[in-house]
Amino acid sequence: MLDFVILTEDRYESPQNVGWYVQNVLQEDKLLLDALCNLGFSVKRISWSSKNFDWSKAKFAIFRTTWDYFERYEEFIRWLKSTSIKTTFINPHDQVVWNLDKSYLNYFKERGINIVPSFFVNKKISLEGVLNLKKWNDVVIKPVVSAAAWNTHRIKKKNVKNSEGLFMALQNSQKMVVQEFQKNVLSQGEVSMIVIGGKVTHSVLKRAKDGDYRVQDDYGGTVGLYKPSADEILFSELIVSMCRPIPVYARVDIIRDNENKLALSELELIEPELWFRFNPDAANLLAKEIEKIYY
Repeated sequence: MLDFVILTEDRYESPQNVGWYVQNVLQEDKLLLDALCNLGFSVKRISWSSKNFDWSKAKFAIFRTTWDYFERYEEFIRWLKSTSIKTTFINPHDQVVWNLDKSYLNYFKERGINIVPSFFVNKKISLEGVLNLKKWNDVVIKPVVSAAAWNTHRIKKKNVKNSEGLFMALQNSQKMVVQEFQKNVLSQGEVSMIVIGGKVTHSVLKRAKDGDYRVQDDYGGTVGLYKPSADEILFSELIVSMCRPIPVYARVDIIRDNENKLALSELELIEPELWFRFNPDAANLLAKEIEKIYY
């Protein structure tokens, strides 16, 4: 019986070609694995979609680099349901399912948290219709279940008619959200706040490359350690405190909106990149928080 399984995906379980991106994945998973081993636990990295592992042989499963779940959504949902009966998830099953769909943003909006202005598409509608309804001139469209800018597109009102076919095609296969583009992302970037045990441990600043709006390093963006302000820390910890139960770990993505106010962009509770390589001590802190659950 294993104490913990660190969940990854097929591409990263035993990769043959290790470039810089995969090396970061392996390094950060290893930091957590080593931290748990140093506490005396038995730990192994396993792909969530492994066909050979008996999940009842692990006491706990920790979501880390399961970064293909949104491309295999139905399969992932079935796996979540069946596996949650056999082992205990960190973060917990119901919270993971809730966090899969970006409409969780409405939960925070209803509680007074400023979010990126969002329109969740619940029935077939033209993109031009959304822009006219919301009086927006520049938007980003994306599936409500997605990550790493997958199927994400920036569209300006002057070009909206040329994008209707794309928008309708995406609606045919998945639920969509339309968000007003926040111009400060281009000049200030997006801040990711790492929260462990309800407290911010460190943060990074992500910036898009010239000519792009996507801050992910997958698309040429840059990431570096960031010193957050007191109001950014308070804002992020408040958001996490509103979750029930309070997650063991979380990543709160925040920006300055078009009014220059702090806004929640995303809350990642499933498999957030935690950038332990910028703060290895945070991996030890997470291991100690997980230890509390174990006992």
